[in-house]
Amino acid sequence: MESVRAKQRLTRIVIHVILIIVSIIMIVPFLWMIITALKTNQEAISINPFYIFPQAGLHWENFSTVWKSYNFLLLYINTLLLIVLRVICACLTATMAGYAFGRLRFPGKKFLFTLVLIQMMVPSQIFIIPQYVMISKLGAVDTMFGLLFPGIVTAFGTYLLKTGYQGLPMDLEEAAGIDGCNTGQKFLRIMMPLTRSSMVSLGIFTAVFAFKDLMWPMIVCPTITKTTLSAALAKMQGQFSSDYPSMMAGAVLAVIPMVIIYVIFQKQFVEGIATSGGKL
Repeated sequence: MESVRAKQRLTRIVIHVILIIVSIIMIVPFLWMIITALKTNQEAISINPFYIFPQAGLHWENFSTVWKSYNFLLLYINTLLLIVLRVICACLTATMAGYAFGRLRFPGKKFLFTLVLIQMMVPSQIFIIPQYVMISKLGAVDTMFGLLFPGIVTAFGTYLLKTGYQGLPMDLEEAAGIDGCNTGQKFLRIMMPLTRSSMVSLGIFTAVFAFKDLMWPMIVCPTITKTTLSAALAKMQGQFSSDYPSMMAGAVLAVIPMVIIYVIFQKQFVEGIATSGGKL
């Protein structure tokens, strides 16, 4: 009995040590980003000697310089508006498509869902040129609609919600049909509320994808005042030389909104990622 307890204790210690090491590895880049944001450019690029911490005091002016130069308030608004619109569109279209593929019968259902799966397997960069041509024809370059366009529908969300709807018992729809509900009423009143955890998961993934999306905003919104945080940070890098403390200060400012959102909605984040539509 003592040997079993000792083995369990040793296992817990090993697991905790591994988790601590992984946590340190994950947090070091963020700490380095903050430290570099407080250095001078000479300290940031110096190799011999190599400076871990600022030597000439903390240079908080890097943050104010970047804030004034790139109008971060407008970039915050653009990015948060893009995230909100993409989450709404993705959840709305994916829940309807997921219900259709998961619960309804119609001609060509398997073929159409195969197209959805193919879109998930193909790299998203392949669609950039046709999407840009469509946006250009619509005259929506350098607009919020242009940023939003690729996220209006989502193959991943459709698959996720289809799986969620398939996990619900058929008795629910049958009982609703006996009570006189049509297909729309079954969807709105019975089925959709039961897939809340799946939609939370989709909302989380959509928000993260929208926040870190880089290539599409740089292509469709070349004007820095109309683009997102990630694209604006990429424009800060020079061709031959870069002001790394300013870049890191901008990165810190860009991360702050997502950290605040995570702190506020931590319970929903953890629940959504843990369930991923599997536990309803």
